[in-house]
Amino acid sequence: MKTLRSPFFWLILALTAFFAFYPKLGDNVTLRETLVLSAIYIILAANLNLMIGYTGYVNFGSIVFFGLGGYLTLWLVADHGWNVYLAVLLAGAMTSLLTLALGFGILRLRGAYFALATIGVNEAVKDFVSNYDPWGGSEGIFLSFSTYKAMGGAAHALWTVYFLIVAVMGLSLLVSWYVKRSKFGLGLFAIREDEDAAIVLGVKAPVYKAFAYSLSAFLPAVAGGLYFFKNGSVVPEEAFNLHLSIESIVMVMLGGQGTVTGPAVGAFLYERLRGLLLTTPSLSNFHLVIAGVLLLLIILFAPGGLMGWLYKRWPRVRGVLE
Repeated sequence: MKTLRSPFFWLILALTAFFAFYPKLGDNVTLRETLVLSAIYIILAANLNLMIGYTGYVNFGSIVFFGLGGYLTLWLVADHGWNVYLAVLLAGAMTSLLTLALGFGILRLRGAYFALATIGVNEAVKDFVSNYDPWGGSEGIFLSFSTYKAMGGAAHALWTVYFLIVAVMGLSLLVSWYVKRSKFGLGLFAIREDEDAAIVLGVKAPVYKAFAYSLSAFLPAVAGGLYFFKNGSVVPEEAFNLHLSIESIVMVMLGGQGTVTGPAVGAFLYERLRGLLLTTPSLSNFHLVIAGVLLLLIILFAPGGLMGWLYKRWPRVRGVLE
């Protein structure tokens, strides 16, 4: 009941409803394809924030969850005839469990050592998948057009998958909000501020970190499964694109790490900026350079991001936008 009385809960639902139904009102396919990218970026940023913003651990390889979810989903659908709804859930669960097991080992590292290790994990998984014949090796996995007949045809399937991706986006924001307000979230914030002191105070840091790492993998894996199912194919270069991991960090920092609203705002604004740069011939090859410069400027002059700036200028905003 306390959750239902919070304006922020209803704000998340309103945002999700807007994403879901606005492009459908006019059957606007172009707007749908634009918003689906924004939704994917929000999912990636919101879940990465569980590690960067809440726990204080910078994950440069977060895209590995997205890619694994895509590969596991298409493998189950294409080779085993699974229903896509069950496939994405199993892909998310398997990715999360693998991440939990990995987390107990890799999260013994701190700072730059952990950040570098996450890059290694992404590249190792990418190389493994590129040479794993059951998953198509370097050529990836492709779905036949007949796969979409069970969903009423390709056109209907695209709308269905879009609604599911938007639902995952809304769920990502709700999970981030719930974790922030929970005892578990309080433990993560304690680890972020001073891990050694948190351990002395009774926080089981290895367990908390591993579960946060695992939780940050589940919904991106589900989103990856849905996204690549929508595309009809998955290849290693696209599934494990390290550039997107770095861009996700920019999104989190741009909006404001450690907040719920910040990563969503940062992801949406960055997607708009990225789209503008890619469609401008003179700037299309420099969007990653601009992203790096933007990240540097945020760290130097606005470490709290847009939300940090808003909180300082209008403190009452904190009571509405968490």
